[in-house]
Amino acid sequence: QVQLVESGGGLVQPGGSLRLSCAASGSISSRATMGWYCQAPGKQRELVAVITSAGYTNYGDSVKGRFSISRDNAKNTVYLQMNSLKPEDTAVYYCNAFDGRSYWGQGTQVTVSS
Repeated sequence: QVQLVESGGGLVQPGGSLRLSCAASGSISSRATMGWYCQAPGKQRELVAVITSAGYTNYGDSVKGRFSISRDNAKNTVYLQMNSLKPEDTAVYYCNAFDGRSYWGQGTQVTVSS
């Protein structure tokens, strides 16, 4: 059994910051690629950022220069630091782990509004 639990979402004003966390537990491989994806109403789920077990990263075009993904292997936790938030960042953010199979967290709502 693999479980991914997200935290840190909420309501923030434009230009503000949030830090999302995702704690993994269960039989997930330590070599798993971890990532964050977002889904806004009426839209497909989109890549935000991914990070490999070796620390290589990739970002969606809309968040480059604003968001940063990191991981703490000792804590089995992946983070997403979100800066300079825009209203168009409003979405449900999902944590993902991939080790040949794909696992998803429950999602956490991020709302950017005045």
